Amino acid sequence: TAGTGAEATTVAILDIPDQKIKTGISHQYLRPDRGLVDPLLTTTMPPEVTSSCGLDVVCHAAESFLTKPYDARPKPDSPDDRPPYQGANPIADMWSGKALEFGGKYLRRAVKDGEDVEARGAMMLGASLAGVGFGSAGVHIPHACAYPIAGLKHEWQPPGYPDDHPFIPHGWSVIVTAPAAFRFTYDAMPERHREVAELLVGERIERPDENTLPDILISLMKDIGAPSGVRELGYTEDDIDALVEGAMKQQRLLVGSPKDVTEEDLASILRESMENW
Repeated sequence: TAGTGAEATTVAILDIPDQKIKTGISHQYLRPDRGLVDPLLTTTMPPEVTSSCGLDVVCHAAESFLTKPYDARPKPDSPDDRPPYQGANPIADMWSGKALEFGGKYLRRAVKDGEDVEARGAMMLGASLAGVGFGSAGVHIPHACAYPIAGLKHEWQPPGYPDDHPFIPHGWSVIVTAPAAFRFTYDAMPERHREVAELLVGERIERPDENTLPDILISLMKDIGAPSGVRELGYTEDDIDALVEGAMKQQRLLVGSPKDVTEEDLASILRESMENW
């Protein structure tokens, strides 16, 4: 698929249904020595699979661009002690920035026409580029929330996927909280949020505010058939406490948020994300 960028990252994700846990492990040794990236392998992906995987690319790139900067973190005693996710940095910005451009320009096309090889190639490349970007900088709130969203319930049957395996596709579990998460983080780095929005639409944006990037993401979600929010995935307000508990366990991700995030903040983000439109 054109989504995870696993061929370029130090991360592996584990789903343990019996314990209702989905989480990740990371280590430099998990990055492959070589990866074969062939967009022609993705031309038969159904539109829904293309949508979810492509939105994972967009979120990888956006979150990594909007992580706490590397030089705002405590300096380790040795470079060997640096975590795989080091925070936003100029090199990661180049990779993630290009992935954002590709997502904004080509994802709609790839969903609309699976045989559009140019769009497929751009999204496949974008997945790898975003993998390098977030593999260096990291991700934060949307991915932290995505783990309990995908892990607590295995009841939702996603359209376009095999009908014998209820689950919540990763990209969709991430994107549903991204608009609210980026409204929350906007005041920590407004110019960086503006840059992400401009990369996605490919033009200068005058007088952006905290809703600019979320509105762009919601427009993309609508255009490619993404779920409207957490409620559509089978959750209600009664589940917020459990979702917050699960998200708070993802401290390796939340430490990358550009502003401190509390349980109350996550509850507000999840409540706002029940319905994005």
